[in-house]
Amino acid sequence: MSYVEEIFGLDGVRAVVTGGAGVIPGAMAEALVKAGARVAIWGRGTGHPVEDAVGALAERTGAKDSIVGVTVDTGEEEAVVKALEETEKSLGAPNLLINGVGGNRGKSDFVDIDIKLFEEVVNLNILAGLVIPTKVFGRYWIDRGEKGSIINIASMTSYIPLSGVWAYDAAKSAVLNLTMGTAKEFAPHGIRVNGIAPGFFLGHQNRSLLVKDDSTGELTARGAAVIAHTPFGRFGDYADLQGVTLFLASEAASGFITGVTIPVDGGYLVHNI
Repeated sequence: MSYVEEIFGLDGVRAVVTGGAGVIPGAMAEALVKAGARVAIWGRGTGHPVEDAVGALAERTGAKDSIVGVTVDTGEEEAVVKALEETEKSLGAPNLLINGVGGNRGKSDFVDIDIKLFEEVVNLNILAGLVIPTKVFGRYWIDRGEKGSIINIASMTSYIPLSGVWAYDAAKSAVLNLTMGTAKEFAPHGIRVNGIAPGFFLGHQNRSLLVKDDSTGELTARGAAVIAHTPFGRFGDYADLQGVTLFLASEAASGFITGVTIPVDGGYLVHNI
């Protein structure tokens, strides 16, 4: 085994990736499988069926025996407990959780906030996207005296609010805060909690906000503003997230790191004039 394999190889890692049918969690899951981990893709199965995500990941990695799919709503605590039991039977006891559930719905001026929609986005990103899975997995590991690792998905809005997406701003700032808080509480149990804050990556939900014409690559005004604010001058490529995923997932590489959130943003947060 080479030095690089010793540091970044993930043999023995059994990961649960929630929201695994999404593009960002899917890219992270791909990195894990290619590095030797076994992976359970969790998803609600609405819009992006879990079986399709499992099949696509198996095709990209050639490792279908290392991938399972579980349909679950991570916003329901009892459902998460049952999904964890199901995963343990098919995959073995998980020792890594990637909280990949999240997203935004709608855009408005603050004075025009739809309160019901605001609550839905907060619940999606905080409760389903972090609190409930983290509570269940944290208790699972602590009760068994086992080490574990959690990777949360933050955002540029964790640091700097974006106009018009107020619930998403609030929720993602909470992800950053809770990553630090749970890291402190779980550290005595050997459980690490870290985060990744992607910059602007084109996905299912934001493409229409950022790209005006796919055929020409013409950007919307918001998309052009994002690129102008990003020193690297481009949107992120999903492969850009894979190295940092392996780093945080590997005990050998990052075993003394907890409570940090790493921006993968092309310099967005250090833009100045």
